[in-house]
Amino acid sequence: MTNVLKNMKLPLFALCLMVTSIAGCATFHSKPISSAGNASAFEARTLENPGLKKFMEQNLHREIRPWPSISWDFPMLTLAAFYYSPDLDTARARWQVAKAGIITAGERPNPSISVAPGGISNPPLSPFIITVIPNIPIETAGRRGYRLALAGHLARAAYLDVKTTSWQVRSRLRASLLDLYFSMETAAELNHQVEVQKELVQLLSVLLANGEIPRPELTRAQISLDGSRLKWMDVQRQIADNHARLAAALGVPLSALQQVKISYHFLKRFPKAPSLSELRRKALLSRPDILSALATYAAAQSALQLEIARQYPDVNLGPGYSFQDSENYWSLGVTLTLPILNQNQGPIARARARRKQVAAAFTALQARVIEELDQGEAGYREMLLKLKTAEALDAAAKVQLDSARRAFIEGETSRLALLSARLVYYTDLLQRTRASYQAQQALGRLEDAVESPLRD
Repeated sequence: MTNVLKNMKLPLFALCLMVTSIAGCATFHSKPISSAGNASAFEARTLENPGLKKFMEQNLHREIRPWPSISWDFPMLTLAAFYYSPDLDTARARWQVAKAGIITAGERPNPSISVAPGGISNPPLSPFIITVIPNIPIETAGRRGYRLALAGHLARAAYLDVKTTSWQVRSRLRASLLDLYFSMETAAELNHQVEVQKELVQLLSVLLANGEIPRPELTRAQISLDGSRLKWMDVQRQIADNHARLAAALGVPLSALQQVKISYHFLKRFPKAPSLSELRRKALLSRPDILSALATYAAAQSALQLEIARQYPDVNLGPGYSFQDSENYWSLGVTLTLPILNQNQGPIARARARRKQVAAAFTALQARVIEELDQGEAGYREMLLKLKTAEALDAAAKVQLDSARRAFIEGETSRLALLSARLVYYTDLLQRTRASYQAQQALGRLEDAVESPLRD
């Protein structure tokens, strides 16, 4: 019996090794989510969060004092949007999943072991039969390397998608700030215009009562005043909508923007656009979605290489051990799949077609980027010219207004002429504000085409 136990050490060791391996496996920890809990957490978001402060200081490389900040400029608001953005959280999660794929791709297949105890009923012989059959898989044709390359390219594409999403978050934030700022500017200028028109209507009412003007002249002024009031009320609604859009772009509730002072200085700059060739070169060489598409194509290449390598069968080594009648018996088996009925041609064809599809998608993306650049550069250039013309008209109207004021003080013109000059000035000012808004929109479209801010 002692000899039997000694000879059974190998199968017992294999069994212990298997139990130990299982004990080292990962375990599951439940992390339930709640719709109500998520909603409460969202409503609790503010721009005073200490975690936000730490995140911003790490990225701005400076300490923020005081906190909460007295004034929020565009870089600070952009970091706040990055901190809270659910789209960025989703993109980061996809990147983590892709990185985990690298671990999966690098793992080698586990060996297996089969232990088959048995016995015989023939008394003169030993009643024990122990058979141990391990199976050691050996991958061939460099499959592990192709899997690692495929997973690495997909992880890089996912990382670049995070950058693309970051730009999209920034772009939405800029657009919401632009709409809010110019709606507030328009409301202020319409308010000035309404005040002038009210004075004008009052003056015309007196002149009509004195028989100095016909009634249609007063009627036209009253209709113009009513139209300006309707425009002002419409802009007030736009301001409320744009506040809500800004909160959504930042990823915070609307209440978090109360008492927050925002600096809109960045919307007053109009940088000179580089040459179209320089813009194209920069976009086609550095846009994250372009680079992501290239990484996706490299992944398709690796996927095709992997499927081609799968034509060749893996080798499974099966050394066997059997203990019977106090004797040890050894054997060596080799198993491989014979590529007779199929040679993985279907997956190879699919991978080759997938590579062609990704190449076509990359070409289409390049064409779309070039079109966006052409339109963006031309549109920005035209809007700058329009803005320059509007500024010239506004300057001329201001000169006329100053002249009318001096003439009125000196008694050389009537109050009606002064009010008319003021009305022309505020009308031209509204046109200049509109032209400035359109130029900033064009600048945003051009920057979106490059996916990089234009520098002064």
